[in-house]
Amino acid sequence: MYSHRQTGSIATPLVVKLGGSLHAHVPALAPILLSSQRPLLIVPGGGMYADAVREAGLDDETSHWKAIEAMDTYGRFVASFGLPVIDTLAVPDHTSILLPSSCMRQYDPLPHSWDVTSDTIAAWVAATLQGELLLLKSVDGILQNGILHAEITGPRETNVTDPFLIPFVLEHRVDTWIINGSRPDTVARFLKGVGVIGTHISTIF
Repeated sequence: MYSHRQTGSIATPLVVKLGGSLHAHVPALAPILLSSQRPLLIVPGGGMYADAVREAGLDDETSHWKAIEAMDTYGRFVASFGLPVIDTLAVPDHTSILLPSSCMRQYDPLPHSWDVTSDTIAAWVAATLQGELLLLKSVDGILQNGILHAEITGPRETNVTDPFLIPFVLEHRVDTWIINGSRPDTVARFLKGVGVIGTHISTIF
């Protein structure tokens, strides 16, 4: 089963959430993201840096901000492969990594809970910039009973994203795709507008 092809024009912002589980794949993914004809705003996940915060057993308020700082740390790691960074919420002229702690403290738009992760933070960025969202995960998409869902148009329980993500993108009408970022060739094809295996969370009903 295949995801829908991109519907946005090259002028439509595409926010790319780069999952922390893809840490080992960043060297292969970085040149693909940089070569995109469509400028990308990359929101880093937290990965092992956020896991360390979770394991510390801090209160929700402290954990929230420390986990966002962990996203900055992962973002700087990704940047070491040649991607520029920004720390303000804006549509970039060329592919850039957003270090989110500054704008998250400025706007503070989401609940302070482990139910809200970098998935929903990336969705909020996409909604604010009136863009679309691509989630790069280490799985092909959202499965139920072993079957991959090519398209979702309503709420769905899943452990592939945080619990807030699907309701948020549906409410804010953020067209969203989930694909396997551990397969760089899949990411390259998606960015060229080619249909690939994955899940499309459609906001067109």
